[in-house]
Amino acid sequence: MAGNPQLLDSFRTRLDSFARELPGVADGSVEALHRARVASRRLRELLPVVGLDRDAARKLTRQLRRVTRRLGTVRELDVQMLLLDEYEQRKRFSSAALGRVRHVVAQQQEAARERLEEKLPARKLQRLVARLERAAGSVRPADEKPRRSASGAAGKHSAAWALDARLARRAADVRRAIEAAGALYAPEPIHDVRIAIKKLRYAAELSLEAGARFTAEVSALKGAQGLLGQLHDCEVLVAAGRDVQASLVPPDLSTWRGLNVLLHAVEDDCRQLHARYMRDRTRLLAIADRLGAGRAVTGDKRAAG
Repeated sequence: MAGNPQLLDSFRTRLDSFARELPGVADGSVEALHRARVASRRLRELLPVVGLDRDAARKLTRQLRRVTRRLGTVRELDVQMLLLDEYEQRKRFSSAALGRVRHVVAQQQEAARERLEEKLPARKLQRLVARLERAAGSVRPADEKPRRSASGAAGKHSAAWALDARLARRAADVRRAIEAAGALYAPEPIHDVRIAIKKLRYAAELSLEAGARFTAEVSALKGAQGLLGQLHDCEVLVAAGRDVQASLVPPDLSTWRGLNVLLHAVEDDCRQLHARYMRDRTRLLAIADRLGAGRAVTGDKRAAG
């Protein structure tokens, strides 16, 4: 199999980043888990275009997707604890209310980490790293042998086309998600926008590494992803708080009211974050169009995605 040398280098760099964080994940590091999850997503974006056999790429992508999801479950609870710290620092909310939510989230966090250790022990993650390394080693750089210059050029062009098509598809997904979400605030459609923007950002980063001039676009996508990530985190906190409020046994009116004040404040933050997203909406649509939303391919578009 022949692949683009630059994409192979990017793949190995991302794989090294992923492998480097695994000891920290095993030790319970919040930061290492976050970085490992991001690295797994970036590897998934590269796998379909790095030059692997399609079936092998799909299998490895599925395995990485499971890793991303397992890590994501823990990461979301880690973020909830950090967010509770932020609201506590405002010194406007009931300590009893914050304590109730923190206790529940901490229990969920501990259980999620135990499941992670059970389902993704260090040895299993290391085996995945080894499989990814072998896969990368099986790809011959397209320009490895000068006497096959025509084949090498075809490999390079094929990689460029694959990157371009993937970028166009991701851009089209962003446009569709933004249009489907409309102007009214609704968590699920906005969550779809966030995921689409995240995937477009990773695809644009690959094109940037390959020489495309997308620095400003990548920066804008990163900012939008961060904004919508904050919104999602606040929404999750509201849902957790409402569950705690509904399960107060015995009924505690003072704590219930404290929770209500806290959750109304979080909901206000959600609305403010959504308003900021709406101000950026037109610019995000323009970015999607510049990155190829209007020319997305239709054939086999979901392969290994």
